[in-house]
Amino acid sequence: MERRDFLKQSVFASGMALIPSFLKGMELLSPDQLSGYKNVIIIQLSGGNDGLNTIIPISNDIYHSARPLIAKKVNQTLKITNDLAFNNHLKAIKDLYDLGEVSIINNVGYPNPNRSHFRSTDIWQTASDTNQYLSTGWVGRYLDANCQHPYQAIEVDNSLSLALKGNHMNGIAVSDPNQLYRTTREPFFNTIVANAQKEMLGEDNQGYLYKTMLETYSSASYIHETSKIYQTKTEYPQNHFAKSLKTIADFIISGLKTRVFYSSLGGFDSHVNQLNSQDRLLQVYAEGVGALVKDLKKNDRFKDTLILTFSEFGRRVKQNGSRGTDHGAANNVIAIGGSLKKAGVYNELPNLNDLDNNGDIKYTVDFRSIYATILNNWLDVDDHSILNKDFKRLQFV
Repeated sequence: MERRDFLKQSVFASGMALIPSFLKGMELLSPDQLSGYKNVIIIQLSGGNDGLNTIIPISNDIYHSARPLIAKKVNQTLKITNDLAFNNHLKAIKDLYDLGEVSIINNVGYPNPNRSHFRSTDIWQTASDTNQYLSTGWVGRYLDANCQHPYQAIEVDNSLSLALKGNHMNGIAVSDPNQLYRTTREPFFNTIVANAQKEMLGEDNQGYLYKTMLETYSSASYIHETSKIYQTKTEYPQNHFAKSLKTIADFIISGLKTRVFYSSLGGFDSHVNQLNSQDRLLQVYAEGVGALVKDLKKNDRFKDTLILTFSEFGRRVKQNGSRGTDHGAANNVIAIGGSLKKAGVYNELPNLNDLDNNGDIKYTVDFRSIYATILNNWLDVDDHSILNKDFKRLQFV
Protein backbone atom coordinates (compact mmCIF):
# COMPACT_ATOMS: atom_id res chain seq x y z
CA MET A 1 0.00 0.00 0.00
CA GLU A 2 1.36 3.44 -0.91
CA ARG A 3 1.76 6.07 1.78
CA ARG A 4 -1.03 8.31 0.42
CA ASP A 5 -3.58 5.47 0.29
CA PHE A 6 -2.60 4.24 3.73
CA LEU A 7 -3.13 7.66 5.27
CA LYS A 8 -6.50 8.16 3.62
CA GLN A 9 -7.68 4.85 5.05
CA SER A 10 -6.31 5.34 8.54
CA VAL A 11 -5.20 8.43 10.44
CA PHE A 12 -6.56 11.19 8.23
CA ALA A 13 -9.67 9.27 7.22
CA SER A 14 -10.94 9.66 10.78
CA GLY A 15 -9.74 13.17 11.44
CA MET A 16 -7.26 13.62 14.29
CA ALA A 17 -8.89 11.13 16.66
CA LEU A 18 -6.30 8.40 16.16
CA ILE A 19 -3.27 10.64 16.60
CA PRO A 20 -1.66 10.25 20.06
CA SER A 21 -2.50 13.07 22.43
CA PHE A 22 1.03 14.41 22.60
CA LEU A 23 1.01 14.92 18.82
CA LYS A 24 -2.13 17.06 18.77
CA GLY A 25 -1.16 20.60 17.90
CA MET A 26 2.14 19.45 16.41
CA GLU A 27 2.84 19.67 12.72
CA LEU A 28 1.98 16.67 10.61
CA LEU A 29 1.49 16.93 6.86
CA SER A 30 -1.69 15.49 5.41
CA PRO A 31 -1.58 13.93 1.93
CA ASP A 32 -2.95 17.11 0.36
CA GLN A 33 -0.44 19.29 2.24
CA LEU A 34 2.47 17.14 1.11
CA SER A 35 2.31 18.38 -2.47
CA GLY A 36 4.40 21.51 -2.77
CA TYR A 37 6.06 21.17 0.63
CA LYS A 38 9.68 21.51 -0.42
CA ASN A 39 12.63 19.98 1.37
CA VAL A 40 16.39 19.83 0.90
CA ILE A 41 18.68 16.84 1.45
CA ILE A 42 22.30 17.90 1.92
CA ILE A 43 24.96 15.21 1.45
CA GLN A 44 28.57 15.90 2.39
CA LEU A 45 31.30 13.75 0.86
CA SER A 46 33.69 14.15 3.79
CA GLY A 47 37.43 14.11 3.31
CA GLY A 48 37.69 16.18 0.15
CA ASN A 49 36.32 14.25 -2.81
CA ASP A 50 38.38 14.50 -6.00
CA GLY A 51 36.03 16.31 -8.34
CA LEU A 52 38.27 15.82 -11.38
CA ASN A 53 37.87 12.04 -11.13
CA THR A 54 34.15 12.39 -10.40
CA ILE A 55 33.05 14.69 -13.23
CA ILE A 56 35.94 14.14 -15.62
CA PRO A 57 37.33 16.55 -18.27
CA ILE A 58 38.00 13.52 -20.41
CA SER A 59 39.35 15.33 -23.51
CA ASN A 60 41.69 17.65 -21.58
CA ASP A 61 45.36 16.82 -22.22
CA ILE A 62 46.48 18.60 -19.04
CA TYR A 63 44.25 16.32 -16.96
CA HIS A 64 45.84 13.20 -18.45
CA SER A 65 49.43 14.47 -18.30
CA ALA A 66 49.09 15.67 -14.69
CA ARG A 67 47.70 12.29 -13.66
CA PRO A 68 49.54 9.59 -15.61
CA LEU A 69 48.64 6.85 -13.10
CA ILE A 70 45.22 7.92 -11.84
CA ALA A 71 43.52 9.70 -14.76
CA LYS A 72 40.36 7.93 -15.86
CA LYS A 73 40.45 6.39 -19.32
CA VAL A 74 37.54 6.77 -21.71
CA ASN A 75 36.36 3.21 -21.02
CA GLN A 76 36.26 4.06 -17.30
CA THR A 77 33.76 6.85 -17.79
CA LEU A 78 30.14 7.53 -18.75
CA LYS A 79 29.97 10.19 -21.47
CA ILE A 80 28.19 13.48 -20.82
CA THR A 81 29.61 15.50 -23.72
CA ASN A 82 32.69 15.14 -25.89
CA ASP A 83 34.63 16.98 -23.18
CA LEU A 84 33.04 15.74 -19.97
CA ALA A 85 32.12 12.38 -18.43
CA PHE A 86 30.92 10.80 -15.20
CA ASN A 87 33.09 8.37 -13.29
CA ASN A 88 31.82 4.94 -14.38
CA HIS A 89 30.84 4.12 -10.78
CA LEU A 90 28.23 6.89 -10.90
CA LYS A 91 25.84 5.04 -13.19
CA ALA A 92 22.78 5.76 -11.05
CA ILE A 93 23.58 9.50 -11.15
CA LYS A 94 24.18 9.35 -14.92
CA ASP A 95 20.76 7.73 -15.35
CA LEU A 96 19.18 10.66 -13.48
CA TYR A 97 21.26 13.09 -15.55
CA ASP A 98 19.84 11.58 -18.74
CA LEU A 99 16.34 12.22 -17.38
CA GLY A 100 17.10 15.91 -16.87
CA GLU A 101 17.23 15.58 -13.07
CA VAL A 102 20.87 16.54 -12.40
CA SER A 103 22.68 19.88 -12.52
CA ILE A 104 26.49 19.90 -12.35
CA ILE A 105 27.92 23.15 -10.98
CA ASN A 106 31.67 23.42 -11.61
CA ASN A 107 34.39 25.50 -9.96
CA VAL A 108 32.61 25.99 -6.63
CA GLY A 109 34.66 27.39 -3.76
CA TYR A 110 35.42 30.62 -1.91
CA PRO A 111 38.12 33.34 -1.73
CA ASN A 112 41.43 32.46 -0.04
CA PRO A 113 40.60 28.75 0.32
CA ASN A 114 41.64 26.84 3.42
CA ARG A 115 42.97 23.31 2.85
CA SER A 116 42.37 21.96 6.35
CA HIS A 117 39.53 19.43 6.53
CA PHE A 118 38.27 20.83 9.81
CA ARG A 119 38.50 24.51 8.98
CA SER A 120 37.15 24.20 5.44
CA THR A 121 34.25 22.07 6.71
CA ASP A 122 33.48 24.80 9.26
CA ILE A 123 33.53 27.41 6.50
CA TRP A 124 31.11 25.41 4.34
CA GLN A 125 28.85 24.62 7.29
CA THR A 126 28.72 28.15 8.70
CA ALA A 127 28.87 30.02 5.36
CA SER A 128 31.65 32.21 6.78
CA ASP A 129 34.52 34.03 5.15
CA THR A 130 37.93 32.36 5.43
CA ASN A 131 39.02 34.67 8.26
CA GLN A 132 35.64 34.68 10.01
CA TYR A 133 34.81 32.23 12.81
CA LEU A 134 31.11 31.64 13.44
CA SER A 135 29.51 29.50 16.15
CA THR A 136 26.28 28.96 14.21
CA GLY A 137 25.62 27.07 10.99
CA TRP A 138 23.69 28.36 7.99
CA VAL A 139 20.93 25.80 8.50
CA GLY A 140 20.84 26.64 12.22
CA ARG A 141 20.31 30.31 11.40
CA TYR A 142 17.57 29.28 8.99
CA LEU A 143 15.92 27.43 11.90
CA ASP A 144 16.26 30.46 14.16
CA ALA A 145 14.66 32.82 11.66
CA ASN A 146 12.00 30.68 10.02
CA CYS A 147 11.08 27.56 12.02
CA GLN A 148 9.22 26.69 15.18
CA HIS A 149 10.62 23.23 15.98
CA PRO A 150 14.08 21.61 16.03
CA TYR A 151 12.84 18.67 13.95
CA GLN A 152 12.46 20.98 10.97
CA ALA A 153 16.16 20.28 10.37
CA ILE A 154 17.35 16.70 10.95
CA GLU A 155 20.80 15.18 10.62
CA VAL A 156 20.67 11.42 10.23
CA ASP A 157 23.64 10.65 12.45
CA ASN A 158 24.51 10.19 16.10
CA SER A 159 25.89 13.72 16.47
CA LEU A 160 24.89 17.13 15.18
CA SER A 161 27.08 19.04 12.73
CA LEU A 162 27.82 22.72 13.17
CA ALA A 163 25.70 23.39 10.07
CA LEU A 164 22.50 22.68 12.04
CA LYS A 165 23.36 24.68 15.18
CA GLY A 166 21.67 28.03 15.68
CA ASN A 167 21.74 30.76 18.30
CA HIS A 168 18.35 29.82 19.73
CA MET A 169 17.51 26.49 18.15
CA ASN A 170 19.47 23.44 17.05
CA GLY A 171 18.41 20.77 14.63
CA ILE A 172 17.96 17.18 15.76
CA ALA A 173 20.51 14.39 15.25
CA VAL A 174 18.83 11.01 14.92
CA SER A 175 20.11 7.85 13.27
CA ASP A 176 17.35 5.62 14.66
CA PRO A 177 14.00 7.19 15.68
CA ASN A 178 13.17 4.25 17.93
CA GLN A 179 16.48 4.46 19.77
CA LEU A 180 16.17 8.22 20.21
CA TYR A 181 12.70 7.75 21.67
CA ARG A 182 13.86 5.01 24.05
CA THR A 183 16.81 7.10 25.22
CA THR A 184 14.61 10.10 26.01
CA ARG A 185 12.24 7.85 27.99
CA GLU A 186 14.87 6.40 30.30
CA PRO A 187 14.38 7.29 34.00
CA PHE A 188 17.48 9.49 34.20
CA PHE A 189 16.41 11.57 31.19
CA ASN A 190 12.83 11.79 32.46
CA THR A 191 14.03 13.10 35.82
CA ILE A 192 16.07 15.83 34.17
CA VAL A 193 13.16 16.80 31.93
CA ALA A 194 10.80 16.96 34.91
CA ASN A 195 13.24 19.25 36.71
CA ALA A 196 13.71 21.32 33.57
CA GLN A 197 9.97 21.97 33.37
CA LYS A 198 10.07 23.36 36.91
CA GLU A 199 13.31 25.29 36.73
CA MET A 200 13.50 26.99 33.34
CA LEU A 201 16.00 29.78 33.92
CA GLY A 202 15.75 31.95 30.83
CA GLU A 203 18.60 32.19 28.37
CA ASP A 204 21.60 31.50 30.64
CA ASN A 205 23.57 28.30 30.06
CA GLN A 206 21.44 26.17 32.37
CA GLY A 207 18.21 27.54 30.92
CA TYR A 208 19.45 26.90 27.40
CA LEU A 209 20.37 23.33 28.34
CA TYR A 210 16.93 22.68 29.85
CA LYS A 211 15.24 24.22 26.81
CA THR A 212 17.28 21.99 24.47
CA MET A 213 16.46 18.87 26.46
CA LEU A 214 12.74 19.66 26.50
CA GLU A 215 12.80 20.25 22.75
CA THR A 216 14.64 16.97 22.23
CA TYR A 217 12.15 15.13 24.41
CA SER A 218 9.20 16.54 22.47
CA SER A 219 10.83 16.08 19.07
CA ALA A 220 11.72 12.47 19.84
CA SER A 221 8.04 11.67 20.39
CA TYR A 222 7.01 13.44 17.23
CA ILE A 223 9.67 11.80 15.04
CA HIS A 224 9.10 8.37 16.57
CA GLU A 225 5.35 8.37 15.99
CA THR A 226 5.26 10.14 12.64
CA SER A 227 7.97 8.00 11.05
CA LYS A 228 5.83 4.90 11.67
CA ILE A 229 3.31 6.08 9.08
CA TYR A 230 5.46 5.00 6.15
CA GLN A 231 8.19 2.36 6.05
CA THR A 232 9.60 1.86 2.61
CA LYS A 233 9.54 -1.39 0.68
CA THR A 234 12.04 -0.02 -1.83
CA GLU A 235 15.26 -2.01 -1.83
CA TYR A 236 18.27 -0.04 -0.62
CA PRO A 237 21.92 -1.18 -0.63
CA GLN A 238 23.11 -2.80 2.59
CA ASN A 239 25.43 -0.13 3.96
CA HIS A 240 25.30 2.62 6.55
CA PHE A 241 25.00 5.48 4.05
CA ALA A 242 22.08 3.91 2.20
CA LYS A 243 20.40 3.20 5.53
CA SER A 244 20.59 6.89 6.40
CA LEU A 245 18.98 7.81 3.07
CA LYS A 246 16.26 5.21 3.66
CA THR A 247 15.54 6.87 7.01
CA ILE A 248 15.26 10.24 5.27
CA ALA A 249 12.84 8.77 2.71
CA ASP A 250 10.69 7.35 5.51
CA PHE A 251 10.62 10.78 7.18
CA ILE A 252 9.70 12.65 4.01
CA ILE A 253 7.02 10.24 2.83
CA SER A 254 5.52 9.90 6.30
CA GLY A 255 4.76 13.63 6.31
CA LEU A 256 7.35 14.72 8.85
CA LYS A 257 7.39 18.51 8.65
CA THR A 258 11.13 18.78 8.13
CA ARG A 259 12.63 21.22 5.62
CA VAL A 260 16.33 20.29 5.72
CA PHE A 261 17.95 16.87 6.04
CA TYR A 262 21.69 16.34 6.41
CA SER A 263 23.76 13.22 5.82
CA SER A 264 27.39 12.42 5.06
CA LEU A 265 29.62 9.79 3.54
CA GLY A 266 33.23 9.78 4.71
CA GLY A 267 36.53 8.35 3.51
CA PHE A 268 37.38 10.67 0.60
CA ASP A 269 40.80 11.77 1.86
CA SER A 270 42.59 10.05 -1.00
CA HIS A 271 46.31 10.74 -0.58
CA VAL A 272 47.25 7.12 -1.36
CA ASN A 273 45.98 4.67 -4.01
CA GLN A 274 43.02 6.86 -4.83
CA LEU A 275 41.39 5.01 -7.72
CA ASN A 276 40.03 1.97 -5.91
CA SER A 277 38.93 3.78 -2.76
CA GLN A 278 37.22 6.65 -4.54
CA ASP A 279 35.52 4.38 -7.08
CA ARG A 280 34.13 2.24 -4.27
CA LEU A 281 32.82 5.26 -2.34
CA LEU A 282 31.30 6.89 -5.41
CA GLN A 283 29.41 3.68 -6.11
CA VAL A 284 28.11 3.63 -2.53
CA TYR A 285 27.00 7.24 -2.97
CA ALA A 286 25.38 6.74 -6.38
CA GLU A 287 23.52 3.54 -5.55
CA GLY A 288 22.21 5.02 -2.29
CA VAL A 289 20.97 8.18 -3.99
CA GLY A 290 19.49 6.11 -6.82
CA ALA A 291 17.41 4.08 -4.35
CA LEU A 292 16.34 7.26 -2.52
CA VAL A 293 15.15 8.91 -5.73
CA LYS A 294 13.28 5.75 -6.78
CA ASP A 295 11.52 5.73 -3.40
CA LEU A 296 10.60 9.42 -3.58
CA LYS A 297 9.31 9.09 -7.14
CA LYS A 298 7.16 6.11 -6.24
CA ASN A 299 5.47 8.23 -3.59
CA ASP A 300 5.25 11.46 -5.61
CA ARG A 301 7.73 13.35 -3.42
CA PHE A 302 10.68 13.77 -5.77
CA LYS A 303 9.30 16.87 -7.44
CA ASP A 304 9.41 18.66 -4.07
CA THR A 305 12.88 17.41 -3.08
CA LEU A 306 16.28 18.91 -3.85
CA ILE A 307 19.41 16.82 -3.16
CA LEU A 308 22.65 18.78 -2.88
CA THR A 309 26.03 17.02 -2.77
CA PHE A 310 29.25 18.84 -1.84
CA SER A 311 32.69 18.19 -0.40
CA GLU A 312 34.71 20.58 1.75
CA PHE A 313 37.33 21.02 -1.02
CA GLY A 314 38.56 19.37 -4.18
CA ARG A 315 41.98 17.81 -4.80
CA ARG A 316 45.20 19.02 -6.39
CA VAL A 317 45.18 18.71 -10.20
CA LYS A 318 48.56 16.94 -10.25
CA GLN A 319 48.78 13.48 -8.71
CA ASN A 320 51.23 12.92 -5.85
CA GLY A 321 53.88 10.23 -5.53
CA SER A 322 51.54 7.74 -3.87
CA ARG A 323 48.98 7.34 -6.66
CA GLY A 324 46.74 9.80 -4.89
CA THR A 325 45.98 13.51 -4.74
CA ASP A 326 46.57 16.14 -2.09
CA HIS A 327 44.19 18.76 -0.73
CA GLY A 328 42.96 21.23 -3.32
CA ALA A 329 40.45 24.04 -3.61
CA ALA A 330 37.48 24.52 -5.95
CA ASN A 331 35.30 21.53 -6.74
CA ASN A 332 32.05 20.51 -8.41
CA VAL A 333 28.68 20.43 -6.65
CA ILE A 334 25.86 18.14 -7.80
CA ALA A 335 22.21 19.15 -7.50
CA ILE A 336 19.53 16.50 -8.08
CA GLY A 337 15.80 17.10 -8.19
CA GLY A 338 12.53 16.65 -9.99
CA SER A 339 11.96 20.40 -10.46
CA LEU A 340 15.31 21.76 -11.64
CA LYS A 341 15.15 24.91 -13.75
CA LYS A 342 18.48 24.17 -15.41
CA ALA A 343 19.65 20.58 -15.66
CA GLY A 344 22.87 19.42 -17.28
CA VAL A 345 26.24 21.15 -17.00
CA TYR A 346 25.40 24.46 -15.34
CA ASN A 347 28.56 26.45 -16.09
CA GLU A 348 32.02 26.32 -17.64
CA LEU A 349 34.41 23.41 -17.08
CA PRO A 350 37.46 23.80 -14.80
CA ASN A 351 40.20 25.80 -16.48
CA LEU A 352 43.29 23.61 -16.11
CA ASN A 353 45.39 26.18 -17.99
CA ASP A 354 44.89 28.76 -15.24
CA LEU A 355 45.50 27.26 -11.79
CA ASP A 356 46.28 29.09 -8.57
CA ASN A 357 49.74 29.26 -7.01
CA ASN A 358 49.22 25.88 -5.36
CA GLY A 359 48.26 24.13 -8.58
CA ASP A 360 44.57 24.09 -7.69
CA ILE A 361 41.43 24.91 -9.65
CA LYS A 362 40.26 28.49 -9.14
CA TYR A 363 36.72 29.08 -8.00
CA THR A 364 34.25 30.98 -10.16
CA VAL A 365 31.10 30.23 -8.11
CA ASP A 366 31.00 31.10 -4.40
CA PHE A 367 29.40 28.20 -2.51
CA ARG A 368 27.25 30.70 -0.64
CA SER A 369 25.57 31.59 -3.93
CA ILE A 370 24.27 28.03 -3.94
CA TYR A 371 22.98 28.46 -0.38
CA ALA A 372 21.38 31.80 -1.28
CA THR A 373 19.67 30.15 -4.23
CA ILE A 374 18.30 27.31 -2.11
CA LEU A 375 17.09 29.64 0.64
CA ASN A 376 15.46 32.17 -1.67
CA ASN A 377 14.31 30.15 -4.67
CA TRP A 378 13.52 26.81 -3.03
CA LEU A 379 12.71 27.42 0.64
CA ASP A 380 11.25 30.87 -0.07
CA VAL A 381 12.97 32.76 2.74
CA ASP A 382 15.22 35.82 2.95
CA ASP A 383 18.74 34.55 2.22
CA HIS A 384 20.42 37.82 3.26
CA SER A 385 19.17 37.57 6.85
CA ILE A 386 20.71 34.09 7.14
CA LEU A 387 23.95 34.54 5.19
CA ASN A 388 24.46 38.13 6.41
CA LYS A 389 25.60 39.19 2.93
CA ASP A 390 24.20 39.35 -0.56
CA PHE A 391 25.37 36.61 -2.89
CA LYS A 392 24.51 36.14 -6.53
CA ARG A 393 21.64 33.71 -6.93
CA LEU A 394 21.96 30.97 -9.50
CA GLN A 395 19.19 29.57 -11.69
CA PHE A 396 19.35 25.81 -11.18
CA VAL A 397 16.16 25.87 -9.07
